[in-house]
Amino acid sequence: MAEQSGNEGSPTFDKPKVELHVHLDGAIRIETIMDVAKRRGIALPVATEAEMTHLCILSKPSTLTEFLGKFSEYMHVIAGDREAIKRIAYEFVETKAKEGVAYVEVRYSPHFMANSNVEPIPWEQKEGDVTPDDVVNFVNQGLKEGEKDFKIKARSILCCMRHMPNWSMEVVELCKKYRNDGVVAIDLAGDESMDCESYPGHLKAYEEALRSGVHRTVHAGEVGRPSVVREAVEVLKAERIGHGYHTIEDQALYKQLLEDNMHFEMCPVSSKLTGACDPDFTKHPLIRFKEDKANYSLNTDDPLIFNSTLDSDYQAAKKYMGFTEEDFIKLNLNAAKSCFLPEKEKKDLLNQLYEAYGLVNNTSF
Repeated sequence: MAEQSGNEGSPTFDKPKVELHVHLDGAIRIETIMDVAKRRGIALPVATEAEMTHLCILSKPSTLTEFLGKFSEYMHVIAGDREAIKRIAYEFVETKAKEGVAYVEVRYSPHFMANSNVEPIPWEQKEGDVTPDDVVNFVNQGLKEGEKDFKIKARSILCCMRHMPNWSMEVVELCKKYRNDGVVAIDLAGDESMDCESYPGHLKAYEEALRSGVHRTVHAGEVGRPSVVREAVEVLKAERIGHGYHTIEDQALYKQLLEDNMHFEMCPVSSKLTGACDPDFTKHPLIRFKEDKANYSLNTDDPLIFNSTLDSDYQAAKKYMGFTEEDFIKLNLNAAKSCFLPEKEKKDLLNQLYEAYGLVNNTSF
């Protein structure tokens, strides 16, 4: 798929970028998986990087279920290993620096990388001694070292999982504990058919986040109905929506969110390969969002599984959706304005972008 490659020639938009929706556990290098498996003595079903790549990626439009199944091919290699967790965070920052990202918010479930103090223990691991709290600490260490070495800014978002409401209160407590140490928000990811009325653990966590001043984003309207987006906004008090493509099927809700300047974290390549949207990019909901001057960003979501880079998403937007340099500038400024940094750091980021874009703090953008 040519539109996915993102690796040939110069980047589609060669100025500093802001990325707000990318999963750490969906952005691991294949060589790192192979390396860690060898060090830990974990047998993989294949012998080469090329075969492992083939195993981990979605090469054609599929389903969200098949996409989620890809994590079980490699997460048991990384989870529960201190060195590996710190390494993937560090390498993530290096990758984003190479992609021209000035600021990134990377998200993950601390519980999915733990093997202690977590019920059930994920990925069929044996019980060990790495707790969800440890995971956050190791990720923070890796991100900080990466920031120092690669001169970009990286922060993290901790994910609750819809099918594991019993984890959610601990997630919000970890957000509070590490709020001055790199963690900027809470997220809710997973099966959108599992609403918060039936699984009140998430609602309690989000109420605590609101009460404690923890920023909130929610995966909603990716494959789910607009009602999931409405719940995210009205019940969970989300400040941003992860994906949100299907919002446009409820015109009243869509109009309201446009008026409220709600930020949508858009991931075009992801939405094609997970079956969230029509595989024809020329029919992508993002075109409507652009026409309506909505507030959105472009993001990779899970670049390992989609065999993509951030440029793949910019390429798709330019080639199939008519995006111009001006559109890219505008969406990155919107991303910076909608990021979860403290106000002073947010202002510094915006000034950095204005300067790079040749704008003198131009508020008309």
